[in-house]
Amino acid sequence: MINAKTALGNGPVSAEYLKRHLLHQGVYLERIRGDRVLHEALTVGADPLHLALLFNLSHTTASRYAAIAQNLLDDQIEQTAESE
Repeated sequence: MINAKTALGNGPVSAEYLKRHLLHQGVYLERIRGDRVLHEALTVGADPLHLALLFNLSHTTASRYAAIAQNLLDDQIEQTAESE
């Protein structure tokens, strides 16, 4: 994330900036991170080792994300097969 101060550099935005602009809108950083992990799991084929290494997750948490992604991928395949 960038703002007017950080756009020209490589530093992060401040916690206050995030609170003011995201939390005020009901957006939580944990939710953004969770969505990012799930997106990665869907993209790479639900590989828990990849998720654990990339996001520094425990094997339990990585396995949960991988299982959720695999269920979503399986549902998508079933829906595609039914529509054909």
